[in-house]
Amino acid sequence: MERAETLEPEARTLIVTDRMRSLLGAAADCGVVNEIRRFELFTDGRAATVSLARPDLIIERRNLIQGLAEEARRAGARIDLGRRFRSLAPNSKGLRVEVERCADGQREEIHADAVVGGDGAASSVARSAGWAPLETVPLLQAIVPLPKDMSADTVRVWFVPQDTPYFYWLIPESPTRGALGIIGESGPETKRCLEQFLEKKKFEPIEFQGARIPVYKRWVPVERKVGNGSVYLVGDAAAQVKVSTVGGIVTGFRGALGVAEAILNGGASRELRALRRELDFHLLLRRSLHAFQQTDYSYLVDLLNDPAKKSLGQCSRDEAWKLLWRVCLRQPRLILLGLRGLMTSHPSFDGPRAEASADTSSS
Repeated sequence: MERAETLEPEARTLIVTDRMRSLLGAAADCGVVNEIRRFELFTDGRAATVSLARPDLIIERRNLIQGLAEEARRAGARIDLGRRFRSLAPNSKGLRVEVERCADGQREEIHADAVVGGDGAASSVARSAGWAPLETVPLLQAIVPLPKDMSADTVRVWFVPQDTPYFYWLIPESPTRGALGIIGESGPETKRCLEQFLEKKKFEPIEFQGARIPVYKRWVPVERKVGNGSVYLVGDAAAQVKVSTVGGIVTGFRGALGVAEAILNGGASRELRALRRELDFHLLLRRSLHAFQQTDYSYLVDLLNDPAKKSLGQCSRDEAWKLLWRVCLRQPRLILLGLRGLMTSHPSFDGPRAEASADTSSS
């Protein structure tokens, strides 16, 4: 069930690791508009370049959604467009779901054993089934002409902690255009910082894009029993986002795979257990980085010797434990820097806490 009347979502450029191809196969390629082979990191006049052993993929969200929908239809799924979710409740056998036809306001009832909510950070399915609301942060980006000195296979990242505890990025989507963006904590302040950064770097914005991204604070159990039925959450609806970089495309698809496993296997899912470990490790990284000041980022860049940069390029962001283990073996002083960050971590990242609700991944 999809609220939109057509599968024509707003364009938005996304960057993912090549893990996407192993998850989606041929469907991943329909959304790829560019490949990234190196990252350039900047902070306080310092710079470091990391070359990737496996290129990252630049995805156009609209193309990806349309390609996935077509593959789903070929596999036998039915996609009903123009349906707005209204409520769900238990019935004698499972669940009764009420939706509204957007065109004429007519109500329809659907009966199911299981309902999967993939309706974003403000998920109506989650609220209806009793999950608590998620905290979100603003993501803003401007489409800009690429600088003449920048290759289309390179991403630039700037660490400016006085503007954001995250970072700025410039991601090429073609040989001539890229998305320059920021993740912040307050919408108006994030907008102001992006505008100032655009002016400072002399970028002329062509258009703007924005979204609210859920912040992973602890594992969100993906299943709730409602009467004799089950309700599941995937993707942003379950905060399945790497909070170190606030990227959730690959982790969201891993969550979807895990929920499919749980439905088919009576609750057991190896993928959900692995995803939980991955997300908790990214939370540990974010706790370490969130209080970094400019001097900390400068020291971090200074510590990136050639062996450490080589390790960074060999493992993807979706293999966080392996990535950090190899990098710290090559540059042990990074461990001390990370521990110092943890000791001064921001109170908004206080680590995962136990949930009383049922947790499908522990089955």
